[in-house]
Amino acid sequence: MAAQDRPGGKGPGGKQPTINDVAALAGVSKKTVSRVINRSEFLTDKTRAAVEQAIEQLGFVPNPQARALAFRRNFLIALLHDNPNAQTVLNFQRGVLDAIKDSDLALLVRPVDRGSDKLLDDVRTFLEKQRPIGAMLLPPISENDDLAALCENLGVRYVRIGSAPLDDAKHCVSSNDREVVTVAVRSLVALGHRRIGFVRGPVGFRSAAEREKGFLEALAEAGLDLPAELNAPGNYRYTAGIEAAEALLSLPAPPTAIFCSNDEMAAGVMSVAHGKGIKVPGALSIIGFDDSPTATHIWPALSTVRWPIREMGARAAQTLVPDFLGPGAKAAGDEGAVLASTFVERQSVAPPPEG
Repeated sequence: MAAQDRPGGKGPGGKQPTINDVAALAGVSKKTVSRVINRSEFLTDKTRAAVEQAIEQLGFVPNPQARALAFRRNFLIALLHDNPNAQTVLNFQRGVLDAIKDSDLALLVRPVDRGSDKLLDDVRTFLEKQRPIGAMLLPPISENDDLAALCENLGVRYVRIGSAPLDDAKHCVSSNDREVVTVAVRSLVALGHRRIGFVRGPVGFRSAAEREKGFLEALAEAGLDLPAELNAPGNYRYTAGIEAAEALLSLPAPPTAIFCSNDEMAAGVMSVAHGKGIKVPGALSIIGFDDSPTATHIWPALSTVRWPIREMGARAAQTLVPDFLGPGAKAAGDEGAVLASTFVERQSVAPPPEG
């Protein structure tokens, strides 16, 4: 049984064991015990094994409050977000928790208002009060350079998450949205689609801009353009997909395929198509982005781009606090800051109807 799973043993005199007891039993200094507990790399295997054996024998359980006082900060990492897609936030959290589950770290989630004039003041107050080791910034607030500078000035580590590189490798984890959307739209062109509708993401989001650029690049390669009537606004919400579909599918010459900038809007488009008696994919092909649970919970199953947001969460934690997660996490954090998205073809895509 691991030390942290035990109810705690007894030290000399029947008292709860202390770090001093561990040091005495292992024949090392208290500082060395602390280094083992904090997973320092600068120890020999022999020393580490001796300390871990002493911890196991005594049933010693490190006190996180005492450690926080010693380090003059909490063992917290913060996630700051203002994202309209709850599934994105949840999946990112899961990735972070995957990475820190065997550590003493805890995740603190803080929603913010990116449109507030007091955004920087509010974040400053939060960081000064909670004193996290570091902060992870989800899009779109990750695109705010002033917010990153604030973290830097406060001595708070930070990692920015984006659909394209936003910073140097030690401060950024990103995906390749533009390139993978180009791949997805090429597949529609290869099937024979020439009139392809587009449902955009929210104005001001880098992800929305990257996905739109990828869409337009694929059309340009095929010698196609995007007529204004096929370019529908969106905001990553289901209702936006419904509104876009009502407009696009009511045109005298409706599109034979629609690319949506996320799965929630694609689900809204599919719902309207079903309501109008338009067969998917027989009369209309639909592609989304995210590969969220929604993609396989609707029928037909949605062709989409798998955005590795959970893996990005884990990589963000590994990049942010490698020294708290051990040598393996440090190696993962050093592998690179860009995680590739992939196109997943399912049943919502087919050649356009003849004629």
